[in-house]
Amino acid sequence: MCGRYVLSAEPQLVQQEFNLSNTPQLAARYNIAPSQPVAIITNQVPDELMIVKWGLVPSWSKDPKIGYKMINSRSETAHEKPSFRAAFKRRRCLIPVSGFYEWTKTDDGKQPHYIHVKDSEVFSFAGLWEIWHSPDGDEMWTATILTTEANEAIEHLHHRMPVILDGENRDIWLDGDSDVGELRLLMKPYAGDKMAHYPVSKAVNSVRNDNPTLIERDDPPTQQSMF
Repeated sequence: MCGRYVLSAEPQLVQQEFNLSNTPQLAARYNIAPSQPVAIITNQVPDELMIVKWGLVPSWSKDPKIGYKMINSRSETAHEKPSFRAAFKRRRCLIPVSGFYEWTKTDDGKQPHYIHVKDSEVFSFAGLWEIWHSPDGDEMWTATILTTEANEAIEHLHHRMPVILDGENRDIWLDGDSDVGELRLLMKPYAGDKMAHYPVSKAVNSVRNDNPTLIERDDPPTQQSMF
């Protein structure tokens, strides 16, 4: 799964990487959490960034709080699940990121790890987006991150990972003419040899913390033998 991530790349780099029409106004964020505003690139407007809420709310839902349970979607079944199948077919997006976090259990509690693509300051998750209308007619734009099986590089941290897209796979994902079969072929683990990870401070555990020190390497102390 993916429950926290980072987007710290310079706005100019984001513009270049995704061929955006304008340089986006983005502040570096190091601890993006569910229900917060996130930047996405939709298949509807593929040359602009849009800000939506993280946690997909299906258009038919009566309660927007369902979004808290919809921060991730299993890519293997998203094309057929009622909550995601319409979006999988018609409302797909890229989610620009610089890296993400996963946690492992230790004797001292949960240890966070920062995971990123080697030699890349920004890459993208595959996502889905929706528009929910309140009874008063207000619109809420939301999104979810698609996940797949973890690759060999990070499976010891967690058995799931976000679907990462690059190159022509991004174009296929955003292309309105791509069929479901073609899209499902993209839903696979990213190459493990292109990724790296390391332990970071437990300060990331609190969503109140959001600064560059969160992605600095912070190896936990090792217990020294007395014998």
